[in-house]
Formats: sequence, structure tokens, C-alpha cells
Amino acid sequence: MTAAVKPASRPFEVTNRMVFSIAAPMTLAFLTTPILGIVDTTVIGQFGDARLIGGLAVGAIIFDIVFTTLNFLRSGTTGFVAQAFGRDDGAEQQAVFWRAIILASGLGLALLVLAWPIREIGVWLMAPGEGVADATRTYVTIRMLAAPFSLINYALLGLLLGQGRAMTSLALQTLLNGINIAGSIWFGLVLGWAIEGVALGTVLGEATAAIAGFWWIRRGFDHAHAPTWDHIFERVEFLRLISVNRDIMIRSFALLAGFSLFTRTGAQFGAVTLAANAILMNFFMIAGYYLDGFATAAEQIVGRAIGANHKPAFWRAVKLTCLWGFALAGFTTVIVFFAGGPVIDFMTTAEGVREIAKTYLPWAAVTAVMGVLAFQMDGVYIGATWSRDMRNMMLASLALLFALVYVLVPVYGNHGLWFALNAFLGARGLTLLANLPRRARTVFA
Repeated sequence: MTAAVKPASRPFEVTNRMVFSIAAPMTLAFLTTPILGIVDTTVIGQFGDARLIGGLAVGAIIFDIVFTTLNFLRSGTTGFVAQAFGRDDGAEQQAVFWRAIILASGLGLALLVLAWPIREIGVWLMAPGEGVADATRTYVTIRMLAAPFSLINYALLGLLLGQGRAMTSLALQTLLNGINIAGSIWFGLVLGWAIEGVALGTVLGEATAAIAGFWWIRRGFDHAHAPTWDHIFERVEFLRLISVNRDIMIRSFALLAGFSLFTRTGAQFGAVTLAANAILMNFFMIAGYYLDGFATAAEQIVGRAIGANHKPAFWRAVKLTCLWGFALAGFTTVIVFFAGGPVIDFMTTAEGVREIAKTYLPWAAVTAVMGVLAFQMDGVYIGATWSRDMRNMMLASLALLFALVYVLVPVYGNHGLWFALNAFLGARGLTLLANLPRRARTVFA
């Protein structure tokens, strides 16, 4: 039996500048998403019809569930491309790209075929009023036309991030959301097409970004090292991509289940507490946008280090991204703790909601610190394509959340619920961190 040959090391230096060159543009890119949601809601709000606003909100939730689940196309592509980039294997980078494009196109077409049942199941689960349901059906039917383009954009972004081209990623996301915003305003407000116009704006943005991004990336390929079709459809590598994506999808399902349990349990305390919890969760969601930026930096640099077989770069990437993540998370916690009250007053005029939200504000303030390690470890494990560990640790953390909710909520009420959420976030990060040295040894042994 011939022993496996250890690949040659390709050393490179990991610096703060390298980390920020990826994290900063991606933070800006991620921040364009809530701006888009605000614009869409504002456009629909000009028509003064609560049913349209409700239809947009319910439709957005349905798409969030579907596309958050399918975001593995971006994550899985990033990890494999980053590793090929670290090996300086241009042919494999292109092969991963084409595999991701083929998978994205197939899943996008499947969503088009399944649009009607997805729409009807979503409406049934959300159970909105009759007028809201009609608006939801209209929005989902039109916006689903963008499904193939949306998934292709995940693959495009995955390649760019895997290669560390964060500025190009920012440009692509800005193009996508910019045209989406302009289209929503034009079709929805100027032409007066309301919710149909907002949905068409999304289709236009996704399609334009997919076509322009695909053309730009394809144009920049080194065609002298283009992979053959046999290489692209190599069975083992294709199945490996599917396997990693499957595990990340399960992990995303579990994460959604955790937040859904938090919301559903909070609803048992009444509408006022439910509204207060929803307002407080915005602090965590906002922190997530820039924490995701450093997690993305971890994805690329860790994947590159593994591909380059350079252990010092791996641990340096883990250290720097975690340090900066904790620094920003700590800053966020302090700001939320001391400035959260006025923000709550701005977000709602309901005195009951204000009072309850301020009572539980300290719990919301610490979510950034409790969750930062989970963000960073997700980035590390995605870059390393250790998807099975991500899946297993997420499921274990979800089981802990269910147990804590079952034990603590009946005794401590909403305080117990917020404790359980923070424990869930912390457990995700700590279990992945504890597993990290063992996994690293298997790669760099």
C-alpha cells in the first residue's frame, strides 16, 4: 500500500489588514439587506392599505425560510473554492464554480415547479386574514420567478468570497440591492403597481446581478486551465459538494427552529411581551450583520490555509477573527445596555411594550457576546468544509435549548426564555471551539 503524499506547504501571512479587507466590504454588503426591506415596506406603506403591508411581511417570511435554508450554496462554494485557492489550483476553483452553478440552476428550476405548493403551505402556516393572504399570494407568485437567479447569485458570491475578492462581492451585492430598490420604487410607487411592483423589482435585481456577475466571473477565468466536463462532473467531488451542502442545510433548519421556538414561546406570554421580545431581537440581528463580516473573513482565510497546508495561517486566522469579533460584540453590548432604552422608545410608542422591553434589555444586550463565537466558528468550519461537525453541534445545542425552555420557562417566565436563548448561542460556539483542535490535527498531522 502506498502512503498518501502530504501536500507541500504554501506559506502566507495572515494580518489584520487581510482580515479587514474581507470583513469590512462584506459587512457593508450585508447591511444593504435591511435597507432593502425598509424601502419595500415604505413603498407599500404609501398605499395606506394594511393588507398589502401584511402580505409583504408574510411573503418575506416565506422567502426568508426558503432561501435561508438554501444559503448553503454560498457557504459550501466558499469553503471548497478557498481551499483550491490555497493550493493554487485554478482548474478546481472553476470546477467548483460550475458544480455550484449547475446545482443552483437545478434547485432554482425545482422552486419554480414547486412555487404553488410552497406558496399555499406558507399561507396555511402563517394563517393571515383573507385580504393579507391574497396580497401574499400575489407577491410570492411574482417573486418566485427570481428563484433560479437568486440561487445562482449564491454560487457567484461563494466563488468571489472563496477567492478573497470581497470588493467585487460588495459591488455585486450593491448592484443587486440597488436595482432592487430602484425597481421597487419605480414599479411599485411611480407606476402604482403596489405589491406587484415591489416583487418585480426583486426579480429585476436578482436577474441583473446574476447575468452581470456570471459574465464578469466567466470573463476573468484562466481558460488555459479550464476544467474538462469529466472533471466538473467527477462523481466523488460532486457528491462531496452535495454532502457538505446537505449538512449546512440541516444546520440552517435547526437554527431557524431555535429562533422559531423562542418566538412561539414568547407568544404564550401575551401580545405585549411578544412585541417587546421582537423589538429586542433587532439588537442581536443588527449585531449579526457585522459579525457575519468577520465570519466571512474566517471562511476564506481558514479555507485558504487548509488548501495551502499552512498550519500557522490557520490558527492566526482563527485568533484574529475571534479577537475582532469579540471586540465588536463587547462594544455592541455596552452600547445596547446604555443606549437601548432611547432606541426602544423610538421604535414603539406603546408604553406597555416599552416597559417590558426595558425590563429584558440586559438579556438582549449580551446576545452579541454570547453569539459571537458561534458566528466565528461557523466561519471556520465552513472554510474547512467540516459541515458534519457543524450540523452535529447545532443539533446538540438545539436540544439544550428545548430542555432549558422546558425547565426554566415555567419557573422564570420570559427571563428563563432569554437565558435559554443566550445559552443556545453560547453552546453553539463553545462546542465547536472545543472540537477545533481535534479537527485541526486531522488536517495538519
